[in-house]
Amino acid sequence: MNLEDWLAALALPQATRVGQRVPKKMLLEHGAPTAADKRVITDGIEELQWFAALKPTTVGIPEYRDDTREYLEVAVLGLSLRPKAKVKRLLELVHRAVPYPVVLLVKQGSEQTLSLCHKRNALNETSKTVLDGEPIEVTQSGESGGVSSDFLRALAWDRQPRGDLWALYQGWADTLLAQRAAVVTGTFTPAPSPERAAMRRGNLFRYQQLADEVARLRKTATGESQVARQVDINLQIQRALAEQAALLQEL
Repeated sequence: MNLEDWLAALALPQATRVGQRVPKKMLLEHGAPTAADKRVITDGIEELQWFAALKPTTVGIPEYRDDTREYLEVAVLGLSLRPKAKVKRLLELVHRAVPYPVVLLVKQGSEQTLSLCHKRNALNETSKTVLDGEPIEVTQSGESGGVSSDFLRALAWDRQPRGDLWALYQGWADTLLAQRAAVVTGTFTPAPSPERAAMRRGNLFRYQQLADEVARLRKTATGESQVARQVDINLQIQRALAEQAALLQEL
């Protein structure tokens, strides 16, 4: 699987296609707040491509505006990274640099990642946008696995909500979260409603919190010599695992 395969799964209308290379200079000027970030961009990026622009005029979906954000366009970009690139930081920098919400298709070696992140207006500078939360990512490793065929089919743009560009982008985000849930449950199941999708987002976040907490507690337990303290830590682990099991039923 490569970037073109991700693009094919999105099944975008031909009218949206751009097909332009984005120079690193643009990222260095708009997405690199520090000298260290400039080095991350220069050393890590092989190529950045602008695949498509989803606008009211190219997809027939109205723009979205409220007091928090303006979604006038959704950009689809392809990012090819070098082997030692700092992937997480680069994804954040690219999402930041583009003024529109981005569907980011990323390739590094045998791994391909699809990344989305909502944006909102900056609180003190209305002419600027900032990331609204952490990027949502799904990664496929090698030829065999990581994502299901059901997930790839569900990515098609015409299977997303079409009320406005925010709803379209949120539909893609919810599809990625359904795949993230499938990693835990073993089954890819799209959320039947926006309300269920919002509940899944919260449950996935809490599930990961608990997984991190269990890992931390187990590490602590290995270095604990007091029996009473070991018992207390084990009880905390059991409570966290029980909550995880309950969340698994909701996911």
